[in-house]
Amino acid sequence: MTTIAVLGSGSWGTALGMVLADNGHDVRMWARRSDQIEEINTKKTNARYLPDVILPENMVGFTSLQEAVHPVDVVVLAVPVKAIREETKKLLEVAVHPLTIIHVSKGIEPGTQKRVSEMIEEEAAGHSLLKAVVALSGPSHAEEVSRRQPTTVTVSSLQTDASQQAQDLFMNQNFRVYTHTDLVGVELGGALKNIIALVCGVTNGLGYGDNTKAAIMTRGLAEITRMGVKLGADPLTFSGLSGLGDLIVTCTSVHSRNFRAGKMIGQGLSLDEVLDQMGMAVEGVRTTQAAFEMAKRFEVEMPITNAIYNVLFNDVLPHDAAGELMGRVKKHEEEQLGK
Repeated sequence: MTTIAVLGSGSWGTALGMVLADNGHDVRMWARRSDQIEEINTKKTNARYLPDVILPENMVGFTSLQEAVHPVDVVVLAVPVKAIREETKKLLEVAVHPLTIIHVSKGIEPGTQKRVSEMIEEEAAGHSLLKAVVALSGPSHAEEVSRRQPTTVTVSSLQTDASQQAQDLFMNQNFRVYTHTDLVGVELGGALKNIIALVCGVTNGLGYGDNTKAAIMTRGLAEITRMGVKLGADPLTFSGLSGLGDLIVTCTSVHSRNFRAGKMIGQGLSLDEVLDQMGMAVEGVRTTQAAFEMAKRFEVEMPITNAIYNVLFNDVLPHDAAGELMGRVKKHEEEQLGK
């Protein structure tokens, strides 16, 4: 058994901390808010993010990042994508051992179009304390993981031994972990499916039914795969847990923030109103901006992404965007990869 730091004590970080604690590891949860950490330490709850869940005794909270990461050599980075660079910098400033960073964030950075592992690697340039970066992805809502419901995920890294280490740390009878060699595909699948979930939510908010959702998910997977293949991913990755699996759960579940946000937009709320009401990160919004940039840069056809981009950022009405999608030029369904 080992000591592991989890940076970010939201719902997903807390749920993963529980998995690690169930496996006998000593888990150090880090968050900025002192009241949240006090609750974790005194009540063994994190009620804002996981109501009615009792945390294991071997989960301990810290507000000091330096105390949280001493003397660990494995860190789970569970912060929103927009905070990845800042938290990586701070982490490496206080680290004393070479670190394996297991990131669990799903998104792409607007402007740079970098995946999360690339962002971490860039921030670690010149540091000798980054040993490996691992991505953990797959169909996994924190609410269900925290209640120890059967869940399967994928871990991937450029270092095979780091993937295997992550698999060993997390895997138990409730949380099955597969390893995968396609880091690009695993990260892209986990990030881009949030865009499709936003669109499925919008169609729900417009009053459309299952036919529409099935169409969006299927054609959404096609454009995710097109982009992935363009960037060197294996197309079969997108049929796996971090592709199709994550797409299904995020587009259909009541737990999905992206679906809920999209639904409110379909019902007529503005993006600012939606983000204010959600109160938590909706990764699909920033990833939509990044994917729109990527589609132009790499000349990849992503009509669903373009449609939701126009709704979010160009004030196009959701109903009008749906009409534009349905009125596109006739195509063969086989025209999916590299087109």
